[in-house]
Amino acid sequence: MDLGRCLVEEAPPTVHYIPNFVTAEEAEDLWKQVYAAPKPKWTQLSNRRLQNWGGVPHEKGMVCEPMPKWLSDCRERVKDLGVFGDKTPNHVLVNEYTPGQGIMPHEDGPLYHPVVTTISLGSHTLLDFYKSLSNTDHQDTTHDASYESRYIFSLLLEPRSLLVLQNDMYTRYLHGISQREKDTVSDQQRVANGSRLGQPLSFAEELNRSTRVSLTIRHVPKTFKIKLKLK
Repeated sequence: MDLGRCLVEEAPPTVHYIPNFVTAEEAEDLWKQVYAAPKPKWTQLSNRRLQNWGGVPHEKGMVCEPMPKWLSDCRERVKDLGVFGDKTPNHVLVNEYTPGQGIMPHEDGPLYHPVVTTISLGSHTLLDFYKSLSNTDHQDTTHDASYESRYIFSLLLEPRSLLVLQNDMYTRYLHGISQREKDTVSDQQRVANGSRLGQPLSFAEELNRSTRVSLTIRHVPKTFKIKLKLK
């Protein structure tokens, strides 16, 4: 696949968006695999629940754990795009969002190699981007540091799509998902990847959210393995 054709030129560097990255049949199988995971694999948070695969990232290092084949296949497919260079993704975060759930604006931070790739399953969502305080003029930070004042654009993530964020989009901007049950796309809410969507987008169209599952595939540089000493 020529990733250059998937560049979102309307966004800061660098966003690649690939609609229909997985087929409908592949998406259905991934969905089934997510919900076939053992109940203890789920971690319940206040605004969503999640699964960690490959280990749990930590500033002291991630203890590597085996990854199931269904996720290893996804990892290899993303790796083949070349976005991780010579590195192999070793961690997958599975997030489940029901209608009305979201995540506060945040950055992925230094625990990961500065590339994040996300496959969306189930529902669409709008991923909103904001200037970080370190990337905002001093005048703005002293008078109004609200997220609304720092909003710059959104990306519409369709079911079965792949999103790749690199460079400034990883290090200089925050991203989040607003907590609402439907999205109305207007001129005020700029969808930077509107020309890259698999389906045409109509402004003022009301999009109802359903349950969305995201597979966020990343590389954790600092890892170690536990060696068992047998007596």
